[in-house]
Amino acid sequence: MPDSDPKAKLRLQIDRNLKRVYQEALDEEVPDRFKDLLSKLRDKDKLREAKS
Repeated sequence: MPDSDPKAKLRLQIDRNLKRVYQEALDEEVPDRFKDLLSKLRDKDKLREAKS
């Protein structure tokens, strides 16, 4: 893939941008609202298991 190939340059730019956006998403904190929901679901599972 020579550097003069416009399609190759475009693919490289797209690849870099996708990796950057994906990494930014991975670096984000899990919202408190979502953490609370997960906690409630775990509590319900524990109650269900205790009743079994």
